Amino acid sequence: MYRCMTDRKFYSRYVGGELLISIVYDIKRVVIPILVQFTNHFTVIHHEDHGIFLEDTNWFQEEGGRILFSTITSGTVCGISSCLVQVEVDLSKGLPCFQMVGLLSSEVREARERVRVALKNSGITLPPMCINVNLSPADLRKEGTMLDLPVAVGILTCLGRLSKESTQRTVLLGELGLNGEIKPVRGVLPIVAKAKESGMRRCILPCDNAMEGAVVGDIEIIGVASVTETVAYLQGLEKGEEGLIEPKQIDVRSLWKERDGDRTPDFADISGQETVKRAAEVAAAGFHHLLMIGPPGSGKTMLAKRIPSILPPLSLQESLEVSTVYSVSGLLRSSEEVLITRRPFLNPHHTITSQALAGGGRVPVPGIISLSHRGVLFLDELPEFRRETLDILRQPLEDRLIQIARSSGVYTFPADFMLVGAMNPCPCGHYPDMARCRCAPYEVRRYLGRVSGPILDRIDICVEVEALRFRDMIEKPAGESSAQIRERVLAARKMQSDRFAGTKLRFNTDMGVADVEKYCRLEEKERNYMERMFSVMRLSARGYHRILKVARTIADLEGSTGIREEHLAEAICYRYNGGQDI
Repeated sequence: MYRCMTDRKFYSRYVGGELLISIVYDIKRVVIPILVQFTNHFTVIHHEDHGIFLEDTNWFQEEGGRILFSTITSGTVCGISSCLVQVEVDLSKGLPCFQMVGLLSSEVREARERVRVALKNSGITLPPMCINVNLSPADLRKEGTMLDLPVAVGILTCLGRLSKESTQRTVLLGELGLNGEIKPVRGVLPIVAKAKESGMRRCILPCDNAMEGAVVGDIEIIGVASVTETVAYLQGLEKGEEGLIEPKQIDVRSLWKERDGDRTPDFADISGQETVKRAAEVAAAGFHHLLMIGPPGSGKTMLAKRIPSILPPLSLQESLEVSTVYSVSGLLRSSEEVLITRRPFLNPHHTITSQALAGGGRVPVPGIISLSHRGVLFLDELPEFRRETLDILRQPLEDRLIQIARSSGVYTFPADFMLVGAMNPCPCGHYPDMARCRCAPYEVRRYLGRVSGPILDRIDICVEVEALRFRDMIEKPAGESSAQIRERVLAARKMQSDRFAGTKLRFNTDMGVADVEKYCRLEEKERNYMERMFSVMRLSARGYHRILKVARTIADLEGSTGIREEHLAEAICYRYNGGQDI
Protein backbone atom coordinates (compact mmCIF):
# COMPACT_ATOMS: atom_id res chain seq x y z
CA MET A 1 0.00 0.00 0.00
CA TYR A 2 1.31 3.40 -0.97
CA ARG A 3 0.22 6.84 0.26
CA CYS A 4 0.64 9.78 -2.10
CA MET A 5 0.71 13.01 -0.02
CA THR A 6 -0.65 16.15 -1.69
CA ASP A 7 -1.49 19.75 -0.92
CA ARG A 8 -3.94 20.36 -3.81
CA LYS A 9 -1.14 18.99 -5.93
CA PHE A 10 -0.36 15.35 -6.71
CA TYR A 11 2.77 13.67 -8.05
CA SER A 12 2.56 10.00 -8.97
CA ARG A 13 4.93 7.59 -10.67
CA TYR A 14 3.82 4.46 -12.43
CA VAL A 15 6.87 2.24 -11.94
CA GLY A 16 5.64 -1.09 -13.29
CA GLY A 17 5.20 0.05 -16.87
CA GLU A 18 8.02 2.61 -16.87
CA LEU A 19 5.40 5.33 -17.33
CA LEU A 20 5.69 8.62 -15.46
CA ILE A 21 2.45 10.44 -14.72
CA SER A 22 2.52 13.95 -13.31
CA ILE A 23 -0.73 15.44 -12.36
CA VAL A 24 -1.18 18.88 -10.83
CA TYR A 25 -4.82 19.52 -10.14
CA ASP A 26 -7.56 19.50 -7.60
CA ILE A 27 -7.30 16.15 -5.85
CA LYS A 28 -11.03 15.64 -5.19
CA ARG A 29 -12.30 16.37 -8.68
CA VAL A 30 -9.60 15.22 -11.06
CA VAL A 31 -6.85 13.00 -9.62
CA ILE A 32 -8.80 9.90 -8.67
CA PRO A 33 -10.70 9.51 -11.98
CA ILE A 34 -7.51 9.96 -14.00
CA LEU A 35 -5.59 7.42 -11.92
CA VAL A 36 -8.34 4.84 -12.23
CA GLN A 37 -8.66 5.43 -15.97
CA PHE A 38 -4.96 5.38 -16.94
CA THR A 39 -3.32 3.19 -14.32
CA ASN A 40 -5.16 -0.05 -13.83
CA HIS A 41 -1.96 -1.15 -12.09
CA PHE A 42 -3.27 0.43 -8.87
CA THR A 43 -6.48 0.00 -6.92
CA VAL A 44 -7.84 3.03 -4.99
CA ILE A 45 -8.63 2.04 -1.43
CA HIS A 46 -9.85 5.43 -0.10
CA HIS A 47 -8.88 9.05 -0.26
CA GLU A 48 -8.70 12.07 2.00
CA ASP A 49 -8.02 15.74 1.62
CA HIS A 50 -4.37 15.15 2.32
CA GLY A 51 -3.68 12.00 0.34
CA ILE A 52 -4.69 8.95 -1.66
CA PHE A 53 -4.19 5.37 -0.55
CA LEU A 54 -3.35 2.92 -3.37
CA GLU A 55 -2.62 -0.79 -3.47
CA ASP A 56 -0.31 -2.46 -5.99
CA THR A 57 -2.34 -5.28 -7.58
CA ASN A 58 0.11 -6.65 -10.17
CA TRP A 59 3.61 -6.80 -8.73
CA PHE A 60 2.84 -8.39 -5.38
CA GLN A 61 1.04 -11.70 -5.24
CA GLU A 62 0.85 -13.61 -1.99
CA GLU A 63 1.08 -17.39 -1.84
CA GLY A 64 -1.86 -18.68 0.11
CA GLY A 65 -2.07 -15.39 1.97
CA ARG A 66 1.51 -15.69 3.21
CA ILE A 67 4.40 -13.29 2.51
CA LEU A 68 6.85 -14.53 -0.11
CA PHE A 69 9.93 -16.02 1.46
CA SER A 70 12.91 -18.11 0.34
CA THR A 71 16.08 -19.58 1.83
CA ILE A 72 19.29 -20.16 -0.13
CA THR A 73 22.36 -21.92 1.26
CA SER A 74 25.74 -20.28 0.86
CA GLY A 75 28.93 -20.11 2.92
CA THR A 76 31.62 -17.90 4.37
CA VAL A 77 35.12 -18.32 5.76
CA CYS A 78 36.24 -17.54 9.28
CA GLY A 79 40.01 -17.75 9.57
CA ILE A 80 40.75 -20.91 7.59
CA SER A 81 37.58 -22.67 8.66
CA SER A 82 34.24 -22.32 6.94
CA CYS A 83 30.59 -22.11 7.88
CA LEU A 84 27.42 -22.52 5.84
CA VAL A 85 25.22 -19.42 5.71
CA GLN A 86 21.46 -19.37 5.20
CA VAL A 87 20.46 -16.46 2.96
CA GLU A 88 16.86 -15.66 3.95
CA VAL A 89 14.99 -13.36 1.54
CA ASP A 90 11.61 -11.81 2.29
CA LEU A 91 9.46 -9.70 -0.08
CA SER A 92 6.67 -7.71 1.47
CA LYS A 93 4.40 -4.73 0.96
CA GLY A 94 5.71 -1.40 2.09
CA LEU A 95 7.96 1.44 1.10
CA PRO A 96 10.34 0.16 -1.63
CA CYS A 97 13.70 -0.68 -0.03
CA PHE A 98 16.51 -3.23 -0.02
CA GLN A 99 17.85 -4.09 3.42
CA MET A 100 20.48 -6.64 4.47
CA VAL A 101 21.18 -7.67 8.07
CA GLY A 102 23.30 -10.29 9.83
CA LEU A 103 26.60 -8.77 11.05
CA LEU A 104 27.87 -7.74 7.64
CA SER A 105 31.18 -6.33 6.49
CA SER A 106 31.23 -3.35 4.15
CA GLU A 107 31.72 -5.47 1.01
CA VAL A 108 28.71 -7.61 1.96
CA ARG A 109 26.53 -4.50 2.49
CA GLU A 110 27.52 -3.29 -0.97
CA ALA A 111 25.99 -6.46 -2.39
CA ARG A 112 22.64 -4.65 -2.51
CA GLU A 113 23.74 -2.38 -5.32
CA ARG A 114 25.66 -5.10 -7.17
CA VAL A 115 22.65 -7.41 -7.07
CA ARG A 116 20.17 -4.70 -8.11
CA VAL A 117 22.19 -3.54 -11.11
CA ALA A 118 23.28 -7.04 -12.14
CA LEU A 119 19.67 -8.23 -12.23
CA LYS A 120 18.59 -5.14 -14.18
CA ASN A 121 21.30 -5.66 -16.79
CA SER A 122 20.26 -9.32 -16.99
CA GLY A 123 16.74 -8.28 -17.99
CA ILE A 124 15.16 -8.58 -14.54
CA THR A 125 13.64 -5.48 -12.91
CA LEU A 126 13.01 -5.57 -9.19
CA PRO A 127 9.47 -4.59 -8.14
CA PRO A 128 8.81 -1.59 -5.88
CA MET A 129 8.62 -3.69 -2.75
CA CYS A 130 10.35 -4.05 0.57
CA ILE A 131 13.20 -6.58 0.19
CA ASN A 132 14.70 -7.84 3.42
CA VAL A 133 17.70 -10.20 3.45
CA ASN A 134 18.98 -11.90 6.57
CA LEU A 135 22.26 -13.81 6.62
CA SER A 136 22.08 -16.50 9.27
CA PRO A 137 23.68 -17.17 11.73
CA ALA A 138 23.38 -13.51 12.58
CA ASP A 139 26.16 -13.56 15.20
CA LEU A 140 28.79 -14.70 12.68
CA ARG A 141 30.52 -11.93 10.81
CA LYS A 142 30.21 -12.26 7.02
CA GLU A 143 33.19 -11.31 4.89
CA GLY A 144 33.88 -11.24 1.15
CA THR A 145 31.75 -10.97 -1.98
CA MET A 146 30.70 -14.61 -2.36
CA LEU A 147 27.17 -13.92 -1.07
CA ASP A 148 26.11 -11.85 -4.11
CA LEU A 149 24.84 -14.79 -6.18
CA PRO A 150 22.79 -16.48 -3.42
CA VAL A 151 21.10 -13.15 -2.61
CA ALA A 152 20.15 -12.68 -6.27
CA VAL A 153 18.86 -16.27 -6.56
CA GLY A 154 16.87 -15.82 -3.36
CA ILE A 155 15.14 -12.74 -4.77
CA LEU A 156 14.36 -14.54 -8.05
CA THR A 157 12.88 -17.43 -6.07
CA CYS A 158 10.58 -15.04 -4.21
CA LEU A 159 9.50 -13.48 -7.53
CA GLY A 160 8.51 -16.91 -8.83
CA ARG A 161 11.15 -17.10 -11.55
CA LEU A 162 12.76 -20.08 -9.80
CA SER A 163 11.24 -22.84 -7.72
CA LYS A 164 12.31 -23.56 -4.19
CA GLU A 165 12.92 -27.21 -5.15
CA SER A 166 15.65 -26.25 -7.66
CA THR A 167 17.91 -24.87 -4.89
CA GLN A 168 17.42 -27.60 -2.32
CA ARG A 169 20.67 -29.16 -1.01
CA THR A 170 22.54 -26.67 -3.16
CA VAL A 171 25.27 -24.22 -2.11
CA LEU A 172 25.72 -21.08 -4.21
CA LEU A 173 28.80 -18.84 -4.22
CA GLY A 174 29.84 -15.99 -6.46
CA GLU A 175 30.48 -12.29 -6.85
CA LEU A 176 28.29 -10.37 -9.30
CA GLY A 177 29.57 -7.85 -11.79
CA LEU A 178 27.29 -5.01 -12.85
CA ASN A 179 26.76 -6.69 -16.23
CA GLY A 180 25.54 -9.90 -14.61
CA GLU A 181 28.88 -11.69 -14.88
CA ILE A 182 29.86 -14.03 -12.02
CA LYS A 183 33.40 -13.40 -10.83
CA PRO A 184 35.70 -15.72 -8.83
CA VAL A 185 35.91 -15.57 -5.05
CA ARG A 186 38.32 -16.81 -2.39
CA GLY A 187 37.81 -19.58 0.15
CA VAL A 188 35.96 -21.96 -2.17
CA LEU A 189 37.88 -25.09 -1.14
CA PRO A 190 36.99 -25.08 2.59
CA ILE A 191 33.37 -24.08 1.87
CA VAL A 192 32.87 -26.92 -0.61
CA ALA A 193 34.45 -29.31 1.88
CA LYS A 194 32.00 -28.07 4.53
CA ALA A 195 29.10 -28.46 2.11
CA LYS A 196 30.10 -32.06 1.42
CA GLU A 197 30.38 -32.74 5.13
CA SER A 198 26.90 -31.26 5.68
CA GLY A 199 25.28 -33.54 3.10
CA MET A 200 24.78 -31.03 0.29
CA ARG A 201 24.23 -32.40 -3.20
CA ARG A 202 25.79 -29.74 -5.40
CA CYS A 203 27.67 -26.45 -5.39
CA ILE A 204 27.13 -23.72 -7.99
CA LEU A 205 30.34 -21.72 -8.31
CA PRO A 206 31.98 -19.21 -10.65
CA CYS A 207 33.58 -20.91 -13.65
CA ASP A 208 37.05 -19.84 -12.49
CA ASN A 209 36.52 -21.59 -9.14
CA ALA A 210 34.97 -24.80 -10.48
CA MET A 211 38.26 -26.73 -10.71
CA GLU A 212 39.16 -25.70 -7.18
CA GLY A 213 35.82 -26.95 -5.86
CA ALA A 214 36.12 -30.22 -7.80
CA VAL A 215 39.25 -31.11 -5.82
CA VAL A 216 37.04 -32.04 -2.84
CA GLY A 217 35.31 -34.83 -4.78
CA ASP A 218 32.03 -36.70 -4.15
CA ILE A 219 29.95 -33.55 -4.64
CA GLU A 220 28.52 -32.09 -7.85
CA ILE A 221 30.31 -28.90 -8.95
CA ILE A 222 28.57 -26.62 -11.45
CA GLY A 223 30.50 -23.70 -12.95
CA VAL A 224 28.44 -20.73 -14.14
CA ALA A 225 29.51 -17.54 -15.90
CA SER A 226 26.51 -15.22 -15.48
CA VAL A 227 23.20 -14.71 -13.74
CA THR A 228 21.37 -15.65 -16.94
CA GLU A 229 23.25 -18.95 -17.14
CA THR A 230 22.50 -19.67 -13.48
CA VAL A 231 18.78 -19.02 -13.94
CA ALA A 232 18.69 -21.20 -17.08
CA TYR A 233 20.41 -24.05 -15.26
CA LEU A 234 18.10 -23.91 -12.22
CA GLN A 235 15.02 -23.68 -14.45
CA GLY A 236 16.30 -26.71 -16.32
CA LEU A 237 16.58 -28.63 -13.06
CA GLU A 238 12.99 -27.70 -12.31
CA LYS A 239 11.87 -29.06 -15.68
CA GLY A 240 13.97 -32.19 -15.33
CA GLU A 241 16.36 -31.29 -18.14
CA GLU A 242 19.77 -32.89 -17.84
CA GLY A 243 23.11 -32.00 -19.35
CA LEU A 244 22.60 -28.23 -19.42
CA ILE A 245 25.95 -27.76 -17.68
CA GLU A 246 28.20 -30.72 -17.17
CA PRO A 247 29.49 -31.06 -13.60
CA LYS A 248 33.17 -30.31 -13.27
CA GLN A 249 35.27 -33.35 -12.45
CA ILE A 250 38.94 -33.72 -11.74
CA ASP A 251 41.29 -36.62 -11.13
CA VAL A 252 43.10 -35.60 -7.96
CA ARG A 253 45.65 -38.38 -8.34
CA SER A 254 46.71 -37.02 -11.71
CA LEU A 255 47.79 -33.81 -10.04
CA TRP A 256 50.66 -35.67 -8.41
CA LYS A 257 52.36 -36.30 -11.71
CA GLU A 258 55.42 -34.20 -12.42
CA ARG A 259 54.80 -31.50 -14.99
CA ASP A 260 56.99 -31.38 -18.05
CA GLY A 261 59.74 -28.84 -17.73
CA ASP A 262 59.01 -28.31 -14.01
CA ARG A 263 62.44 -28.54 -12.44
CA THR A 264 63.57 -27.44 -9.03
CA PRO A 265 67.12 -26.33 -8.12
CA ASP A 266 69.42 -29.29 -7.49
CA PHE A 267 72.12 -29.82 -4.85
CA ALA A 268 74.44 -30.98 -7.64
CA ASP A 269 74.76 -27.32 -8.65
CA ILE A 270 76.61 -26.50 -5.40
CA SER A 271 80.37 -26.97 -5.29
CA GLY A 272 81.87 -28.17 -2.00
CA GLN A 273 80.10 -27.27 1.27
CA GLU A 274 79.75 -30.93 2.22
CA THR A 275 79.30 -30.10 5.90
CA VAL A 276 76.38 -27.81 5.16
CA LYS A 277 74.83 -30.35 2.78
CA ARG A 278 74.99 -32.93 5.54
CA ALA A 279 73.29 -30.55 7.96
CA ALA A 280 70.58 -29.83 5.37
CA GLU A 281 70.06 -33.58 4.89
CA VAL A 282 69.60 -34.12 8.62
CA ALA A 283 67.25 -31.15 8.82
CA ALA A 284 65.15 -32.45 5.90
CA ALA A 285 64.97 -35.99 7.28
CA GLY A 286 63.58 -34.88 10.64
CA PHE A 287 61.98 -31.57 9.54
CA HIS A 288 64.29 -29.71 11.93
CA HIS A 289 64.88 -25.96 11.93
CA LEU A 290 68.21 -24.93 10.39
CA LEU A 291 70.44 -21.87 10.80
CA MET A 292 73.41 -21.18 8.50
CA ILE A 293 76.09 -18.69 9.54
CA GLY A 294 78.71 -17.64 7.03
CA PRO A 295 80.23 -14.79 5.02
CA PRO A 296 78.48 -13.21 2.01
CA GLY A 297 78.69 -15.24 -1.18
CA SER A 298 79.32 -18.56 0.55
CA GLY A 299 76.17 -20.13 -0.89
CA LYS A 300 73.71 -19.90 2.00
CA THR A 301 70.80 -18.77 -0.17
CA MET A 302 71.57 -21.39 -2.86
CA LEU A 303 71.54 -24.11 -0.22
CA ALA A 304 68.27 -22.91 1.29
CA LYS A 305 66.47 -22.83 -2.08
CA ARG A 306 67.45 -26.46 -2.72
CA ILE A 307 66.14 -27.86 0.55
CA PRO A 308 62.58 -28.42 -0.81
CA SER A 309 64.08 -30.72 -3.46
CA ILE A 310 65.15 -33.23 -0.78
CA LEU A 311 62.08 -33.02 1.45
CA PRO A 312 59.56 -35.88 1.45
CA PRO A 313 56.59 -35.26 -0.88
CA LEU A 314 53.34 -33.91 0.49
CA SER A 315 50.71 -36.46 1.37
CA LEU A 316 47.19 -35.91 0.06
CA GLN A 317 45.98 -34.74 3.47
CA GLU A 318 48.91 -32.32 3.80
CA SER A 319 48.26 -31.04 0.29
CA LEU A 320 44.64 -30.30 1.13
CA GLU A 321 45.72 -28.47 4.30
CA VAL A 322 48.13 -26.25 2.37
CA SER A 323 45.64 -25.69 -0.45
CA THR A 324 42.99 -24.61 2.07
CA VAL A 325 45.29 -21.89 3.42
CA TYR A 326 46.04 -20.69 -0.10
CA SER A 327 42.35 -20.81 -1.04
CA VAL A 328 41.37 -18.61 1.90
CA SER A 329 44.15 -16.21 0.90
CA GLY A 330 42.84 -16.06 -2.68
CA LEU A 331 45.92 -17.70 -4.19
CA LEU A 332 44.21 -20.59 -6.00
CA ARG A 333 42.69 -18.58 -8.81
CA SER A 334 44.65 -20.37 -11.53
CA SER A 335 42.80 -23.27 -13.15
CA GLU A 336 46.15 -25.01 -13.68
CA GLU A 337 47.12 -25.04 -10.00
CA VAL A 338 44.04 -25.84 -7.93
CA LEU A 339 45.94 -28.08 -5.52
CA ILE A 340 49.33 -27.41 -3.94
CA THR A 341 51.33 -30.57 -4.59
CA ARG A 342 54.80 -29.39 -3.54
CA ARG A 343 56.01 -28.05 -0.26
CA PRO A 344 55.88 -24.25 -0.17
CA PHE A 345 59.05 -22.18 -0.07
CA LEU A 346 58.68 -18.57 1.05
CA ASN A 347 61.44 -16.00 1.35
CA PRO A 348 60.08 -12.71 2.77
CA HIS A 349 62.15 -9.53 2.77
CA HIS A 350 63.59 -8.43 6.09
CA THR A 351 61.39 -5.30 6.04
CA ILE A 352 58.25 -7.43 6.47
CA THR A 353 55.85 -6.27 9.18
CA SER A 354 54.73 -8.35 12.12
CA GLN A 355 51.17 -8.50 10.79
CA ALA A 356 52.26 -9.65 7.35
CA LEU A 357 54.42 -12.38 8.89
CA ALA A 358 51.94 -13.70 11.44
CA GLY A 359 48.70 -12.74 9.74
CA GLY A 360 46.15 -10.32 11.09
CA GLY A 361 43.83 -7.49 10.23
CA ARG A 362 40.48 -6.51 11.67
CA VAL A 363 39.33 -9.95 10.60
CA PRO A 364 42.59 -11.94 10.59
CA VAL A 365 43.82 -13.59 7.41
CA PRO A 366 46.79 -15.98 7.05
CA GLY A 367 50.28 -14.47 6.96
CA ILE A 368 53.57 -15.70 5.56
CA ILE A 369 53.98 -18.12 8.47
CA SER A 370 50.74 -19.93 7.60
CA LEU A 371 51.46 -19.81 3.88
CA SER A 372 54.67 -21.73 4.70
CA HIS A 373 52.66 -24.51 6.37
CA ARG A 374 54.16 -27.96 5.62
CA GLY A 375 56.96 -26.20 3.75
CA VAL A 376 60.03 -24.03 4.23
CA LEU A 377 60.16 -20.48 5.60
CA PHE A 378 63.52 -18.98 4.64
CA LEU A 379 64.62 -15.85 6.50
CA ASP A 380 67.74 -14.45 4.85
CA GLU A 381 69.84 -11.91 6.75
CA LEU A 382 68.15 -12.95 9.99
CA PRO A 383 69.57 -10.16 12.22
CA GLU A 384 68.19 -7.53 9.83
CA PHE A 385 64.62 -8.43 10.75
CA ARG A 386 63.08 -6.33 13.50
CA ARG A 387 63.42 -8.10 16.81
CA GLU A 388 59.73 -7.82 17.64
CA THR A 389 58.97 -9.40 14.27
CA LEU A 390 61.28 -12.36 14.90
CA ASP A 391 59.88 -12.88 18.39
CA ILE A 392 56.50 -13.63 16.82
CA LEU A 393 58.06 -16.93 15.76
CA ARG A 394 58.32 -18.17 19.34
CA GLN A 395 54.85 -19.69 19.57
CA PRO A 396 54.71 -21.13 16.01
CA LEU A 397 58.14 -22.78 16.38
CA GLU A 398 57.02 -24.48 19.57
CA ASP A 399 53.31 -25.17 19.07
CA ARG A 400 53.18 -25.51 15.25
CA LEU A 401 50.26 -23.08 15.13
CA ILE A 402 49.60 -19.40 15.62
CA GLN A 403 46.68 -17.80 17.45
CA ILE A 404 45.45 -14.27 16.84
CA ALA A 405 42.94 -12.76 19.27
CA ARG A 406 40.41 -10.15 18.20
CA SER A 407 37.23 -8.80 19.74
CA SER A 408 35.27 -11.08 17.40
CA GLY A 409 37.08 -14.18 18.64
CA VAL A 410 40.33 -16.13 18.59
CA TYR A 411 41.56 -17.25 15.17
CA THR A 412 43.90 -20.24 14.87
CA PHE A 413 46.10 -20.68 11.80
CA PRO A 414 48.37 -23.64 11.00
CA ALA A 415 52.12 -22.97 11.25
CA ASP A 416 53.87 -26.32 10.88
CA PHE A 417 56.85 -25.16 8.83
CA MET A 418 60.58 -25.74 8.64
CA LEU A 419 62.50 -22.58 9.51
CA VAL A 420 65.72 -22.02 7.56
CA GLY A 421 67.70 -18.94 8.58
CA ALA A 422 70.85 -17.40 7.16
CA MET A 423 73.05 -14.71 8.65
CA ASN A 424 76.50 -13.21 8.51
CA PRO A 425 78.84 -13.72 11.48
CA CYS A 426 79.35 -9.97 11.92
CA PRO A 427 78.17 -6.64 10.44
CA CYS A 428 80.78 -6.71 7.68
CA GLY A 429 80.31 -10.45 7.18
CA HIS A 430 83.98 -11.53 7.17
CA TYR A 431 84.59 -12.65 10.76
CA PRO A 432 86.75 -14.60 11.72
CA ASP A 433 88.92 -13.60 8.73
CA MET A 434 90.77 -10.88 10.62
CA ALA A 435 92.59 -9.84 7.44
CA ARG A 436 89.26 -8.56 6.08
CA CYS A 437 87.08 -8.10 9.18
CA ARG A 438 87.24 -4.68 10.83
CA CYS A 439 84.50 -5.27 13.40
CA ALA A 440 85.27 -4.85 17.09
CA PRO A 441 84.41 -7.79 19.39
CA TYR A 442 81.55 -5.88 20.98
CA GLU A 443 80.10 -5.17 17.49
CA VAL A 444 80.15 -8.88 16.69
CA ARG A 445 78.38 -9.74 19.94
CA ARG A 446 75.82 -6.98 19.46
CA TYR A 447 75.15 -8.12 15.90
CA LEU A 448 74.62 -11.74 16.92
CA GLY A 449 72.48 -10.54 19.83
CA ARG A 450 69.89 -9.10 17.45
CA VAL A 451 68.39 -12.57 17.34
CA SER A 452 66.95 -13.35 20.75
CA GLY A 453 68.11 -16.32 22.76
CA PRO A 454 64.64 -17.96 22.91
CA ILE A 455 64.51 -18.01 19.12
CA LEU A 456 67.99 -19.53 18.80
CA ASP A 457 67.12 -22.08 21.48
CA ARG A 458 64.27 -23.32 19.27
CA ILE A 459 66.54 -23.90 16.28
CA ASP A 460 67.71 -27.51 16.20
CA ILE A 461 70.67 -27.29 13.81
CA CYS A 462 73.23 -24.51 13.45
CA VAL A 463 76.08 -24.89 10.97
CA GLU A 464 78.94 -22.68 9.86
CA VAL A 465 79.22 -22.05 6.13
CA GLU A 466 82.79 -21.48 5.02
CA ALA A 467 83.83 -19.21 2.19
CA LEU A 468 84.22 -21.03 -1.10
CA ARG A 469 87.70 -21.95 -2.20
CA PHE A 470 88.94 -21.09 -5.64
CA ARG A 471 89.59 -24.75 -6.40
CA ASP A 472 85.98 -25.68 -5.64
CA MET A 473 84.69 -23.05 -8.05
CA ILE A 474 87.06 -23.97 -10.89
CA GLU A 475 87.20 -27.74 -10.65
CA LYS A 476 83.59 -28.14 -9.49
CA PRO A 477 83.96 -31.57 -7.94
CA ALA A 478 80.97 -33.77 -8.61
CA GLY A 479 78.59 -33.69 -5.68
CA GLU A 480 75.50 -35.69 -4.85
CA SER A 481 72.30 -34.75 -6.58
CA SER A 482 69.09 -33.93 -4.80
CA ALA A 483 67.65 -37.27 -5.94
CA GLN A 484 70.44 -39.19 -4.20
CA ILE A 485 70.07 -37.24 -0.97
CA ARG A 486 66.31 -37.57 -1.14
CA GLU A 487 66.54 -41.37 -1.24
CA ARG A 488 68.27 -41.39 2.16
CA VAL A 489 65.78 -38.83 3.49
CA LEU A 490 62.85 -40.97 2.36
CA ALA A 491 64.40 -44.05 3.99
CA ALA A 492 64.72 -42.15 7.28
CA ARG A 493 61.20 -40.87 6.85
CA LYS A 494 59.98 -44.45 6.41
CA MET A 495 61.54 -45.41 9.74
CA GLN A 496 59.79 -42.48 11.41
CA SER A 497 56.49 -43.41 9.79
CA ASP A 498 56.74 -46.97 11.10
CA ARG A 499 57.81 -45.75 14.53
CA PHE A 500 54.95 -43.28 14.88
CA ALA A 501 52.27 -45.49 13.35
CA GLY A 502 48.95 -44.95 15.10
CA THR A 503 49.95 -41.54 16.46
CA LYS A 504 49.65 -37.98 15.16
CA LEU A 505 53.44 -37.64 14.90
CA ARG A 506 55.02 -37.41 11.45
CA PHE A 507 58.64 -36.32 11.93
CA ASN A 508 61.07 -36.57 14.81
CA THR A 509 60.76 -32.84 15.39
CA ASP A 510 57.06 -33.32 16.28
CA MET A 511 57.91 -35.30 19.42
CA GLY A 512 56.97 -33.86 22.78
CA VAL A 513 58.74 -34.47 26.08
CA ALA A 514 56.89 -37.74 26.71
CA ASP A 515 57.59 -38.90 23.16
CA VAL A 516 61.31 -38.14 23.52
CA GLU A 517 61.48 -40.24 26.65
CA LYS A 518 59.73 -43.08 24.83
CA TYR A 519 61.48 -43.07 21.45
CA CYS A 520 64.91 -41.61 22.34
CA ARG A 521 66.00 -43.85 25.19
CA LEU A 522 69.72 -43.86 25.89
CA GLU A 523 71.94 -46.62 27.14
CA GLU A 524 74.13 -46.03 30.17
CA LYS A 525 77.15 -45.01 28.07
CA GLU A 526 75.18 -42.45 26.06
CA ARG A 527 73.39 -41.22 29.20
CA ASN A 528 76.70 -40.49 30.94
CA TYR A 529 77.94 -38.69 27.85
CA MET A 530 74.89 -36.44 27.73
CA GLU A 531 75.20 -35.76 31.46
CA ARG A 532 78.69 -34.33 30.90
CA MET A 533 77.57 -32.30 27.86
CA PHE A 534 74.57 -30.92 29.72
CA SER A 535 76.88 -29.41 32.31
CA VAL A 536 79.60 -28.24 29.91
CA MET A 537 77.23 -26.61 27.39
CA ARG A 538 74.83 -25.30 30.05
CA LEU A 539 71.89 -26.69 28.14
CA SER A 540 68.29 -25.87 28.87
CA ALA A 541 65.68 -28.59 29.08
CA ARG A 542 64.45 -27.57 25.63
CA GLY A 543 68.01 -27.72 24.25
CA TYR A 544 68.58 -31.18 25.74
CA HIS A 545 65.41 -32.60 24.18
CA ARG A 546 66.16 -31.01 20.81
CA ILE A 547 69.63 -32.62 20.77
CA LEU A 548 67.99 -35.99 21.36
CA LYS A 549 65.55 -35.38 18.50
CA VAL A 550 68.37 -34.52 16.10
CA ALA A 551 70.36 -37.55 17.27
CA ARG A 552 67.31 -39.72 16.61
CA THR A 553 67.17 -38.37 13.05
CA ILE A 554 70.89 -39.01 12.49
CA ALA A 555 70.40 -42.58 13.70
CA ASP A 556 67.45 -42.97 11.28
CA LEU A 557 69.62 -41.84 8.37
CA GLU A 558 72.05 -44.62 9.24
CA GLY A 559 69.25 -47.14 9.72
CA SER A 560 70.09 -47.60 13.40
CA THR A 561 67.35 -48.53 15.82
CA GLY A 562 69.26 -47.08 18.80
CA ILE A 563 71.01 -43.78 19.45
CA ARG A 564 74.75 -44.17 19.79
CA GLU A 565 77.37 -41.79 21.16
CA GLU A 566 78.54 -40.71 17.68
CA HIS A 567 74.97 -39.69 16.85
CA LEU A 568 74.81 -37.57 19.99
CA ALA A 569 78.21 -36.02 19.23
CA GLU A 570 77.11 -34.94 15.74
CA ALA A 571 73.86 -33.54 17.11
CA ILE A 572 75.78 -31.55 19.74
CA CYS A 573 78.02 -30.10 17.02
CA TYR A 574 74.92 -28.68 15.41
CA ARG A 575 73.88 -26.86 18.60
CA TYR A 576 74.27 -23.08 18.53
CA ASN A 577 77.06 -22.02 20.89
CA GLY A 578 76.27 -18.36 21.20
CA GLY A 579 78.90 -17.32 18.70
CA GLN A 580 81.80 -18.24 20.94
CA ASP A 581 83.63 -20.17 18.23
CA ILE A 582 82.60 -18.02 15.28
